[in-house]
Parts: sequence; C-alpha cells; structure tokens
Amino acid sequence: MPYQIDDTHDPKLESWVESANDPETDFPIQNLPLCSLSVGFHEEEEKSDRHIVGDPFVRIGNSILNIQECFKDAGVMSGCGFNVLADVQALASLDSTSRGLFRKRLSEIFSANNPKRKEWQERVAPFLYDVNNLDDEVFEWVTPICPRDYTDFYASLYHATNVGSMFRPDNPLLPNYKHIPIAYHGRASTIVPSGTPVRRPWGQLIEGNVGSESRPTRAPCKLFDYELEVGFVVGRGNERGEPISIEEAEDHILGMCLVNDWSARDIQKWEYQPLGPFLAKNFATTVSPYIVTMEALAPFRCPAMERPAGDPTPLGYLTSEANTASGGVDITLEVFLSSAKMREQNIDPVQLSKGSFKDMYWTIAQMLTHHASGGCQMNPGDLLASGTVSGPTRGARGCMLELTWDGDPFASPPVIVPGTQRTPIKLPTGEERKFLGDGDEIIIKGYCEREGFRRIGFGECRGVIQPAVG
Repeated sequence: MPYQIDDTHDPKLESWVESANDPETDFPIQNLPLCSLSVGFHEEEEKSDRHIVGDPFVRIGNSILNIQECFKDAGVMSGCGFNVLADVQALASLDSTSRGLFRKRLSEIFSANNPKRKEWQERVAPFLYDVNNLDDEVFEWVTPICPRDYTDFYASLYHATNVGSMFRPDNPLLPNYKHIPIAYHGRASTIVPSGTPVRRPWGQLIEGNVGSESRPTRAPCKLFDYELEVGFVVGRGNERGEPISIEEAEDHILGMCLVNDWSARDIQKWEYQPLGPFLAKNFATTVSPYIVTMEALAPFRCPAMERPAGDPTPLGYLTSEANTASGGVDITLEVFLSSAKMREQNIDPVQLSKGSFKDMYWTIAQMLTHHASGGCQMNPGDLLASGTVSGPTRGARGCMLELTWDGDPFASPPVIVPGTQRTPIKLPTGEERKFLGDGDEIIIKGYCEREGFRRIGFGECRGVIQPAVG
C-alpha cells in the first residue's frame, strides 16, 4: 500500500488553530480533510440546481482554509512543485508523492511548533475562515467533488445475505457474489451535498409479490429508506483500455467520505429485474462535505475481512498480499434519526445503528481494480460507493430494510422469516417507523480511533425527507 504512517500522524502534534487541539474534534491537525465551497455567489447570478464546482478548502478544527487563494497570494507552497490548485479534482489528479508533499506542507503551516509559525500564520490568516461564522451570501457548501461518474457497489456480505434471505431464503446469495464485486452505475447528476432536502419520489408500485399477473400503479414511494455507505474518490485516473492493478489501486484513490444512497424499496422491488436499480436510486444520493485523504487514514488500516471457510479465493487480478494484510479501513459508522416531531420537542436524535467499515467483504482496492479491469476509464473525482455497510448483529445493520426485519441468518441456528415480518423502531415521541416518514432526518457520522493516534472524523452526512410533489 502506498500510504505510510509518518510525522504528520504524530499524536503529540498540535496546531496554532486552537479548536484543532480539542480531543472531541473530528478535524485535528492529523486529519486535514478536503472540502469545497462556492465563493462569491450572488442571487442575481445564474445558478444550476445541481453541482457547482467550488474552490478547494481544507478543514482544521473549526476553521477552513481556502487553498487556491492561499497558495496564489500567500506563496506558502513554494518548493512543493505546484502553486495553484483550481479545485479538488486538480488535487486528485496528482500522484501520491505530490499529494504527500501537499499534506506535509499543510501540516507544517498549521503546526504550533513550526519555526516559521509566526510568518506563515500571518500569511494564511486572510484565507482562514471560522465555519461557525460563514456569510451565507458569500459561501455555499457544495459536494466536495463534482464527479462525472458515480458507481455504487454491493460489497457487504452481511447486507447481501440479510436482503437475500428476506426474498430467497433457500438461496440468499447469488452464485457470483463471492467471486466478483457487484455494482451498478448511479446517477452523478443527483449527488447532493449534506444538508440538502431530499424529495420523496414517485414510481410504479405493486401490491404483494412480483408475478406475471402483477399490475402496477403510480404513486409516491411508501417504503422510503436510507443506506449507510462509505464513498471513495478516484484520484489519478487511467487511460481508456488500460486496467488498474490491485497493487497500484490505492495510488489511484484520493480519499473517503460518507454517503447516503437513498432508496425507494417498493419502486425497487418492481423495477430491479433484470437490469438492477433505476428510479429507486436515481433521485438523490447525499455526500458528506469532507474527503478524508488516504494519507490521513494510514494509521487506521486493517486486514481485509477474513473470508469464511470454504469461500472461493478471488481471482488473481483481485488478490495481493498487501491487500489481504491491510486492505481494510477501520471506520466506525453511526446512523441517527430525528423526526419532525422530535425536533419540535427538542428531543435529541436516536441512534439507529453502529457498525464498522472493516466488516466489508470486498476492499476499496478490489472494487476499483475490478471496475477498471475491462478497460473502463476512471477520471479524477469519480465517486465510487461501497453499498450498504452492515455487520453481523442487528445493531450494525445499515438500512431500515434490514433494521426492522425480524430475521437473522447469522444467528445460531439461523432465523429466517418472511421479508414483510417486521418490528418497527419506536421513537421517544411514541412514533413508530418500519421505513422513513416525511420530515425524518437521517444523520450519518463516521470516525477512526486507534490507541497511540489522534481520533479523526468524517463530519456528518445529513438529509431531511420532504413530501412527494405531483
């Protein structure tokens, strides 16, 4: 793996940005995640309803630094081989060595013990902003990258087994699952930044099981769901027709973020065969504001998930000693729900689940390698997502479809029940949820912890469901 632990991960390293030294912050100097904001937008200017390519920023404590303006006017990057980065995609396209130099210089700029601290602090101060006091008329949060392409995988064995057991109890996993990272191509145009309201979609629905006599009606989705996912952003791309090897895959990954792949389960049930998700997935995908770089994640690598006895060994192009030894990433993931009534009564969000990304059957390197193995061109800033992150216990399930289901194929002995047999989640207001209601807000959080290193976090991925229109 190309990303190594170095002095930028030193837990004793402190910053002159005091909020970065708070032990509870997601963003200490050891993290330095990337984000994007549109700067200088005015209402009279024409604005697209979807992506705005924003200026590149880096987050530290409660502050963000405008990288482009800082590099151009402060000149603190001299000697690093580059001076101006137009956006996060431009940073993504650099090789890992250059990105490592970039991270090291940022760490030096913000370090409390840097001999040049006073000079550099004065030079970057004009481009450093408090996130709690941003002028909404000047700054607008946008997605951290503006992907041309988005692919969503199905990489959790636990999720795939749970869902398969609901509808195919005798054969929950399809024959290819343990041989190939399964995915579908998502819709990049509906990727939205955290905090963007999500509209309940319309679609074709049927009553009961799908059969030759099924007759659909068109109505708003009734079984609205979230999916807890982790995204990873392509860094350096490849030429069309040239694969990316498993040994080099992570050199092509810029970093990771949180993703909510909103899902309309009843629409999905009717439309997904034979070509997979379509309208059930293309109305909105929410992405957290920050990309935590692969360099920052170096201390939190772990072995790839140990495959159960008897599982096939992946084909050679998906296998390497390094990937087996450290292809996993230990990210703790939490999901919270807040209903409109809870917010009215000032009741804190309730935790729905807590799991870990280390439980994924396929690694990010395997996903990227397989995606490019047929010659698919990957471009800087492309977004790939893991699919629902679920674990072996009910409390680690990553969507309502699994959380409220009463079956447990991982129990001893396994408990398999019909897919419609569900126990609702009870909220403090007395409300119950088998799936999500209008006004519900889903909040996803992620962080990494390891003894001997500073805790780093991913921030939050939020979205409130709005009623269907039309």
